[in-house]
Amino acid sequence: MAIDKKHINIRNNKEYHCPVEATLDVIGGKWKPLILWQLKEVDVIRYNKLQQNLHGVSPRMLTKQLRELEEDGLVNRKMYPEIPPKVEYSLTEFGWTVAPILEALCDWGSEYLGRQCTLGQEE
Repeated sequence: MAIDKKHINIRNNKEYHCPVEATLDVIGGKWKPLILWQLKEVDVIRYNKLQQNLHGVSPRMLTKQLRELEEDGLVNRKMYPEIPPKVEYSLTEFGWTVAPILEALCDWGSEYLGRQCTLGQEE
């Protein structure tokens, strides 16, 4: 089967055959949607608080996922020149465009589980 080159989009040196593939590449996985959800809920968050709220994420994985979200233009990283280093994360204007997708995922998951989304909060 031949690949129809006119239906391949290239962005950030990656080939995408369909918009869903691109979406899942940018916001998919175990941690990226949860990171984005946290940022949507609090506007600005420090690295340590983000790690506390995401139970089970290793520092290495959290850093990797944050860097990828930053490279894709969804997350701002602001570093303050002090010791110890203070770093804050927030959604970019483009990052906010993913909020309705996250809310739809939350709504679907809430129906599936029969309860509210309470990530990082006590039930």
